[in-house]
Amino acid sequence: MPLAKTILTAATEANPTRIRFWGVRGSVPTPGPGTVVYGGNTSCVEVRGGGEIIVLDAGTGLRPLGMELSAEFAQAPLRATLLLTHTHWDHIQGLPFFSPVYQPQNRLRILGYEGASNGLRSVLSSQMDMPYFPIGLRALPANLQIEELKDLEFDVGKVRVRAFYANHPGICVGYRLFTPEGSVAFFPDNELRRGVYSPPSPDDTAQQQQARVENEKLIEFLRGTDVLIMDSQYDSTEYPAHVGWGHGCVDDVVALALRAEVKQLFLFHHDPNHDDAKVRQMTEDARRIVFDQKASLQVNAAQEGVVVELGGAMKES
Repeated sequence: MPLAKTILTAATEANPTRIRFWGVRGSVPTPGPGTVVYGGNTSCVEVRGGGEIIVLDAGTGLRPLGMELSAEFAQAPLRATLLLTHTHWDHIQGLPFFSPVYQPQNRLRILGYEGASNGLRSVLSSQMDMPYFPIGLRALPANLQIEELKDLEFDVGKVRVRAFYANHPGICVGYRLFTPEGSVAFFPDNELRRGVYSPPSPDDTAQQQQARVENEKLIEFLRGTDVLIMDSQYDSTEYPAHVGWGHGCVDDVVALALRAEVKQLFLFHHDPNHDDAKVRQMTEDARRIVFDQKASLQVNAAQEGVVVELGGAMKES
């Protein structure tokens, strides 16, 4: 996938909120001819709003983002915040290759929830220890601030952030960012509990009843979101073989977005075995569900290089 040719302007309060996809794939990077349209880098999304540069996850898409930020800021100091949903490898493996951390004038604040018994810093540093990587985390010249979050609501400058525990193995969250132009929700790894769109039944088991309660909590968390980026890895025929893996079925995700009155949905965490044709087909199937419901929800597949401006049009730069 070629790099985007334009550089986004530095974050200022006068600029509208922009979302840019740098990595959209799940589990493992998938370069090659079958993924040139949607991209093969793992999870990384850039949000600029409220005078802040906020990066969601540090998959391999963080590397090209770092190259562009280094070119944009040159010798000027860069200040950015990285929000980690969790510490599975495909969400942190881009950090050692993020060029701004090798420039001493830059400051990167890394926020996340405890990823292991030894803590978030230990997880991030271990992948850069010998024999895995030649430069250790402590040797990086940039000013790195790593914080383990305790609260589910906090601020990044003037951007209010709320977190919600995702249904995924280990400690994993999704985020909702409230910017001056609207809100963005990011759930790259999440499996919806079954029964999102089926009505309650007297025959429901206690487990099914609890699943409905948890789904309703997520629906309310996402209520009215302008842009929802959500794990939609499997289609309805693939999903039954992957129940409990912690990843979403596209039919359930669309149903959730409709219930939550989301304005725009981006299918995310594309399966490493899905080529561009398969991702396109899943997007068309999702749009057909919306059409049959006579709803106004916009559905697209997340695509590297695409920029979404809140309150404006989507474009590929």
